[in-house]
Amino acid sequence: MSIGMILLTATAILVFFGVAQRVLDKLHLTDRAALVLIALMFFGTLIPNIVIGNVSISIGGAVIPVGICIYLLIRADTARERVRAVLGSFVTAGIIYALSTLMPDEPEAIVIDPMYLYGIAGGLVAYLLGRSRRGAFVCGVLGVLWADIAVSVVNRIKGIQQQLTLGGAGVFDAMVISGLLGVVLAELIGELIERFVRGNEQPVHSRIQNPVRRKER
Repeated sequence: MSIGMILLTATAILVFFGVAQRVLDKLHLTDRAALVLIALMFFGTLIPNIVIGNVSISIGGAVIPVGICIYLLIRADTARERVRAVLGSFVTAGIIYALSTLMPDEPEAIVIDPMYLYGIAGGLVAYLLGRSRRGAFVCGVLGVLWADIAVSVVNRIKGIQQQLTLGGAGVFDAMVISGLLGVVLAELIGELIERFVRGNEQPVHSRIQNPVRRKER
């Protein structure tokens, strides 16, 4: 079982026991809807890909995640949030692509699986650019997808002919890591900021006087 499937399984368990309720509310998702989407992503990777010409599209690794991103963009509170999430996804993709060009060619020189590294980097950048839970997920997932497409386009320009697999095994893992990490960071840091703000708020003193105490005086 890949790291992406393990993370989806862990997420499903948290959702089932109600631990992720606050995050789901921010994403405008119910527990049942979240579990259905996770199941579709999980089992969708086991279904044969959709092949269109030289492009192979994974249902669980590309179609379902992109569909979730479209839903989150539609349910975004403002047009500004939508634009920020979409633009942020392209910036995230650029950073992931730049990181991929810096990776050594020798496998023995690579300490960590590049896809894991791309997912972690994508999640960090997605949080910084997306800011909200919805924006962070969109930036993280689409950022990895755009970066994979960019690598394929550059390879074709160089004369390297290979099939583009959208949402393939390694890319799927990176998308899951990136999307979930962005949401988790947005939730944790957002909660800390909210608590800090509440802690600095001055208590409001009521101006209503108690008539009973006035009579006692």
